[in-house]
Amino acid sequence: MLAVITGDIINSRNKEASSWLPRLKEVLQLYGSTPNQWEISRGDSFQLSTVPEDALKAAFHIKAAIKEFRDLDVRTGIGIGEQNHRAAKISESNGTAFIRSGESFEALKKQNLGIVTGQPDLDEQLNLLLSLALLTANNWSPTVATTIKAFFEHPNKNQTEMAAVLGKSQSSLSEALKRGGYDEITRLEKYYRKQIKEL
Repeated sequence: MLAVITGDIINSRNKEASSWLPRLKEVLQLYGSTPNQWEISRGDSFQLSTVPEDALKAAFHIKAAIKEFRDLDVRTGIGIGEQNHRAAKISESNGTAFIRSGESFEALKKQNLGIVTGQPDLDEQLNLLLSLALLTANNWSPTVATTIKAFFEHPNKNQTEMAAVLGKSQSSLSEALKRGGYDEITRLEKYYRKQIKEL
């Protein structure tokens, strides 16, 4: 079983790629190596393969990194399935995970994050939960996005320790996490992991 994330940057032409591209690469690097596990193509499109349990965290992590830049966002389609052919480059690999990721990405209209697992009932449930999570996540300010990204990258640090890392007060961090719905997204991510393990 494999998860494949297909995405692109919304409004990428409004900002110099030299600002957001290094940040995107930094996050992708945390989930695998290029070019066999991730690649960036056509300037603002990317693909990442990872273990299914990590896919939703990776999608929100990428979103937080891109939302650090005002007016930018990301469209992401997650596909869960098999990998029939593993090539040296992810763009040349194939299998149901890749097909479903493409289907999920192509189906994105009003919602900018979706998932196809091959289980229609589960897909319906997860996509409904994602649409609710996005009501908050789509409105992350750069400050909130930076805070959430930092917590994704240091899950074992508490708020006091993170305040020291980010050079902010613990109360301002707490407020940013609350505004960004971090606890709710973490709960959704745990629920997702549980569902995916049962596939």
